[in-house]
Amino acid sequence: MKLKEIIVVEGRDDTTAIKRAVDADTIETNGSAVSQKTLEKIRHAQEKRGVIILTDPDYPGQRIRQIVQEAVPGCKHAFIEKQDALRKKGRGLGVEHASPDIIRQALKDAHMMSEEPVELITKEDLVTAGLIGGPKAKVRREKLGAELKIGYVNGKQLYNRLMMFEITKEDFAEALMCILQEENNE
Repeated sequence: MKLKEIIVVEGRDDTTAIKRAVDADTIETNGSAVSQKTLEKIRHAQEKRGVIILTDPDYPGQRIRQIVQEAVPGCKHAFIEKQDALRKKGRGLGVEHASPDIIRQALKDAHMMSEEPVELITKEDLVTAGLIGGPKAKVRREKLGAELKIGYVNGKQLYNRLMMFEITKEDFAEALMCILQEENNE
């Protein structure tokens, strides 16, 4: 699988994991203090070939994603679920621990964020669905993020992410139905 877009990752180990999975170029941010020089490289890459941001499913990864998105609008976003980014033995979480198949799937499912977010799903819809403020809310948000391929976010950020990725009411309802059916089968 050869990718035209350049993939933004956090570090050298992530680049190694990407190269095991696909034929692609990467730009490494080297941590969450993304330099202006790195942002310029990403901006240039976006203009020439396009960019996919693939960061770790943790707070620093989310922070890097946000910094890059604000500085370089129009990037695609790929997500790996936490359970797919865990180190097999011992501690550790990151893209470098994901299998080549998981990385390929995340890149294939990359989303473009909307520049002008449109509300298709209301905050009331999220409360009604038990995604905000309920006993199962966190688990449901984790499952929803996986189902819609938008990554996990807290209750506050879920609304924004659904708007940014222009998730339709239909896709939201379908994903929610799968989650509720899974709960009923437990």
